[in-house]
Amino acid sequence: MTTRVAAIDCGTNSIRLLVADVDPTTGQVTDLDRRMTIVRLGQGVDRTGRLAPEALERTFAACREYAGVIKEYGAERLRFVATSASRDAENRDDFVRGVREILGVEPEVVTGDQEAEFSFVGATKELPDTGQEYLVVDIGGGSTEFVVGRSHARAARSVDIGCVRLTERHVRSDPPSEAEIAAIRADVEAALDLAEETVPLREAGTLVGLAGSVTTVAAIALGLEEYDSAAIHRSRVSYEQVAEVTGRLVASTHDERSAIAVMHPGRVDVIAAGALVLLAVMDRIGAREVVVSEHDILDGIALSLV
Repeated sequence: MTTRVAAIDCGTNSIRLLVADVDPTTGQVTDLDRRMTIVRLGQGVDRTGRLAPEALERTFAACREYAGVIKEYGAERLRFVATSASRDAENRDDFVRGVREILGVEPEVVTGDQEAEFSFVGATKELPDTGQEYLVVDIGGGSTEFVVGRSHARAARSVDIGCVRLTERHVRSDPPSEAEIAAIRADVEAALDLAEETVPLREAGTLVGLAGSVTTVAAIALGLEEYDSAAIHRSRVSYEQVAEVTGRLVASTHDERSAIAVMHPGRVDVIAAGALVLLAVMDRIGAREVVVSEHDILDGIALSLV
């Protein structure tokens, strides 16, 4: 007997919805509707410490759309999880109040460790048990989560090196200057040092990459003419491919990145920073490839509802 659930993941750059039927005995998640809207909730949060009024309104507009979808499918349970930007903001009560009024649920502003656990469960539930641990890396807009485990997360750490945060903090040129790229890399290296204090990054046998920066890099590496989730999910992208795509992205202008067929308009200005994070992680652990997953925190939230 399946349960129809709705899961919402509200991050720094995007808000995403999954409506699915979940079998509580097998953990099988059957998608009915999976969608994403770029709202840039975290616009300016790293600098001001507050959610901007226009960012809140973009997010509430997406919530209104999602409320209609949830009602249409008749979901029995709904969970709304908010991550990095809303953790950091002084005025997060404005965000909580608005979501409650539109969707009738309290948004849960989860900790980085909780976010990491959801991501790990969602990403690994259908991957084969190789007898080795996975390192799951979820590169978001405001933060990146690192989780090591096999059937369950053994160690996790969230660090503030998301693609939006790094872009807003360092990038002023188009394309980014060498000094700006170096500043991003320095922040990422410092964050990886922090992550390694609690997460044994180099002990896992398989690197699994999640979220829009990773899936976009994969789509470019695979030479796709349009974004194709089925082709991207569980694809394996080599270190050399990631390095080549990253080099291309950081050397490209905004217009050149916009012209890439698989590029979502909301990622054009932040994709270079996201790719730099992925490449730095692979450098740090000596990974020869990354397994790309389209299943992530949304799937983990959906499973938590049953």
